[in-house]
Amino acid sequence: MEKFSFDVDSRVISCVAPVMDEDNLSQVLCDRYRCPDNFFDFDLNRKLSTDLGYFRFGPNAICYGRSSAGPRASSPEAPLCDALTSAVVKEGKLGLTFDPSEIVETLREERYPRRRLSVYDDLLKRIYYWLRPFTNQFVREQIQRFYARNWQKLSFPRWPLDTTVENLCETLLLLSLQAKSVESVPFVWFWPRGARGCVLMTHDVETTAGRDFCPNLLDLDDSYGIKASFQIVPEERYEVPPKLLDTIRNHGFEVGVQDLNHDGRLYDNRAEFLRRAKKINRYGAEWQAKGFRAGVLYRKPEWFDSLDFSYEMSIPNVAHLDPQPGGCCTVMPYFIENILEIPVTAVQDYTLFHILRCRSIDLWKTQTKMILQKYGLVSFIVHPDYIIEQETRSLYEDLLRYLQDVRSQRDIWFALPHEINSWWRMRSEMRLEKHGNSWKIVGDGAERAVLAYAKNIDGKLTYEPAGTTVASVSR
Repeated sequence: MEKFSFDVDSRVISCVAPVMDEDNLSQVLCDRYRCPDNFFDFDLNRKLSTDLGYFRFGPNAICYGRSSAGPRASSPEAPLCDALTSAVVKEGKLGLTFDPSEIVETLREERYPRRRLSVYDDLLKRIYYWLRPFTNQFVREQIQRFYARNWQKLSFPRWPLDTTVENLCETLLLLSLQAKSVESVPFVWFWPRGARGCVLMTHDVETTAGRDFCPNLLDLDDSYGIKASFQIVPEERYEVPPKLLDTIRNHGFEVGVQDLNHDGRLYDNRAEFLRRAKKINRYGAEWQAKGFRAGVLYRKPEWFDSLDFSYEMSIPNVAHLDPQPGGCCTVMPYFIENILEIPVTAVQDYTLFHILRCRSIDLWKTQTKMILQKYGLVSFIVHPDYIIEQETRSLYEDLLRYLQDVRSQRDIWFALPHEINSWWRMRSEMRLEKHGNSWKIVGDGAERAVLAYAKNIDGKLTYEPAGTTVASVSR
């Protein structure tokens, strides 16, 4: 069976009774693992602080929010109090100094402090999008590189991939095993049929040239056995002939709605957003599209409820080089109310080729390996507009060949976003039932689900999906 292991500082196990209880502390862990009911049992040691700030939970999880352990820092670069050392165990309960569900939601919805646009920045943004039709790619590239010039000074989220949510949940799971004095707990494996991760390819079509290259890109992807989702801009950028949408769907690919007109203004004003959202929703219904992505990955999760889509794909894992900074710090899909967020976990092709000026796929390889170590989702954005030239198209083909190799070496699910959405929704309703000395997964789609075990082996957490070959991965 394949194993994933990591160390936890054993000094946190002590016997101090928690003094406060809240019902939803473990909700995010229950949603993530689908363990048996009542396995996670958390208490708050003390009343949470009224102020918000940064703190740690072990060496690999920087958190932001309320805590009752030590001071909270105003910056992730400051010395951070480690809340792991304040975790306590008493009679099967795990006492904490923070609310895990609150912290994870804060990270995934980017509610931590980020650099905000000043009036000056907003003016420059307006000027940029006004002048954009009259500039060439070289000029745009220089502006964007200037805007992102200080990205290497940002320490949080962690570049090139941030797995804070995974690190936090894994540590809490291991501590829960220790609190219950059990060596293992069953859970519903993350991906269907025991896949060790998921790969998603998406193509955002930005210009007429990119639109016209789509048939070539369909054939190129097909030649490597990879299906993708094409995100189409409904208005102003280019005409959208119905034949194009039919061609994409007839090849077994997917169509998604990308913004309304890709002018960078979608989330600037609530009233204007609602006006545009009505039109976006109409295009979604007309195109039978289940998913949405905003242009340039602009986003406001608190406004997503106005979008009539099943899933959304605009939140990056780490966004140091994007116009809107931030990052969701996870490599797994997650729900924001009733919409499934499918995060972008790999650097965009434009960023790689034109901002970082890389002429290799080494960064993509590094991110893919890191994501699959967490059994996560490797989600790419490759624009047809930027791989028309032979040099960049060759790099994209290098990526396709690499992904072919990954698939041949590991059991990886290559999926379209609507398939990920369907699976994640079914999995979120699955539950485990005890049948004699064994466990059974019940619920819609259970025939595709795999029972796995999380085990505490010598103070390390190990995942063991049923019916697989043993292999250990440790950090």
